[in-house]
Amino acid sequence: MSEQSIPFPASTAADPPAAARAGRSRLRVALLIATTALLASAAAGCTGEGAGGQSAPAAGSGAAAGSGVTGPLCAALPSGTDPGNPAALAGQPADVALQWIPVLTRFEAAVRAADLSAELRSPAGVTILAPTDDAFTRKFSEENLDNLLIHRRDELRALLRAHLVAGAHPLADLVATGTARTLDGSTVTVGAAGDMARFGDQVQSVCADYRVAGGRIHIVNGVLGNLPTTADPHADSGH
Repeated sequence: MSEQSIPFPASTAADPPAAARAGRSRLRVALLIATTALLASAAAGCTGEGAGGQSAPAAGSGAAAGSGVTGPLCAALPSGTDPGNPAALAGQPADVALQWIPVLTRFEAAVRAADLSAELRSPAGVTILAPTDDAFTRKFSEENLDNLLIHRRDELRALLRAHLVAGAHPLADLVATGTARTLDGSTVTVGAAGDMARFGDQVQSVCADYRVAGGRIHIVNGVLGNLPTTADPHADSGH
């Protein structure tokens, strides 16, 4: 964020400790690996075979056994007894759980800036298609994102609602249904992408099925909604 970014307000929950924030540079590398894995899966087609005819490993194979989350990015995220591991987040409200997933800092900050925490705690449940920090970097320039966070709150709320689906839906159920109606009133197509899901034409899940109180969080590698891309495609993304 630039120096004009809004300050992060104090959370009602304890701030994630340093251990939960460590290794951010490794996560950027993992995001690149995750994207490469997804592209390879798409190129292999529905056979599940990669180069040389050998079966590719399941996308969720890097996740800890029994964690419940699946996807190529999961292995780089907190697991086991780490702060922010999937089991520890299972009973947390969605807005609190977002604070502990280290690749969602921009999405989580946007939720607080837009004052959408109450919507994430809906008694009816909510499913969150949460873009990674790198997804925001590829979509918006720093100036544009700062402007959304500080001055264009209505547009920010609409953007975030394009990533929310009423009810708690496992990824497999979204794929089986084929479409998802988001809280901004849009309908996004959902299809299989290996063991993951594709939302629309370009956005794919990279770590799915975090269980939170009354909902699910699926981490995705792109930003949905109708706002234009303002990021410089030639800028260094940090990879």
